[in-house]
Amino acid sequence: MKYIDAKGLDYATLNKILRQADGEIEVSGCLGQRFIAAGMSHKKITIKGTPGNALGAYLNGAEIRVKGNAQDAVGDTMNDGYIVVEGNIGDAAGYAMRGGKIYVKGNAGYRAGIHMKAYKDKVPVMVIGGKAGSFLGEYQAGGKIIVLGLEDSDRPIVSNFPCTGMHGGKMYLRSDCSNIRFPSQVRATRATKADIDEIKPYLTEYCALLGLEVSDVMNAAFTVITPDTKNPYKQMYVAN
Repeated sequence: MKYIDAKGLDYATLNKILRQADGEIEVSGCLGQRFIAAGMSHKKITIKGTPGNALGAYLNGAEIRVKGNAQDAVGDTMNDGYIVVEGNIGDAAGYAMRGGKIYVKGNAGYRAGIHMKAYKDKVPVMVIGGKAGSFLGEYQAGGKIIVLGLEDSDRPIVSNFPCTGMHGGKMYLRSDCSNIRFPSQVRATRATKADIDEIKPYLTEYCALLGLEVSDVMNAAFTVITPDTKNPYKQMYVAN
């Protein structure tokens, strides 16, 4: 295990040290450094503190665990690997994410999963253990977004305007969604056994990584949201 004290280090210096390090790495004293582990692969990094924006941007196979909160744009355009955050995350997590997994124990801010996409065997997955802010899954084109709502509060599992512009992928909400308004271009239905079987492996891994019981997570009804058309803006075009 290599130990790095990030106190006083700028993000460029910290990333240079990370690239040169082999094996498992623990970073302590992290306080807002951006772009940590950007584009990295074959690394296993534990971060103590609060990483700044774009943690794991373009990640290409590395494994990151944050023992705390993380700021905006976690996993921006990541391609492979996983990011586990034991606290909350800011806005735009998983922006244009095209592979790998983001597992969050707490809540997510606005626009989580915006422009998430999939290609061939690349299927990105984001699991949010708490609740999500407005515009969840905006313009989602592929992959899976799962929100569990395990946080005990009166607010809905997702805030305003979820799935705006969604035209691919799936979203799973651990709720009957009776208090959520979805746009007309998506379908929201009670999850079937086949739907649950599809996400159970991810939830099993999520619970194992975050010390939860999968039976406690699976003990409620889920709603699955899918696009009603592959072209939600067709009616806006002059020539179709």
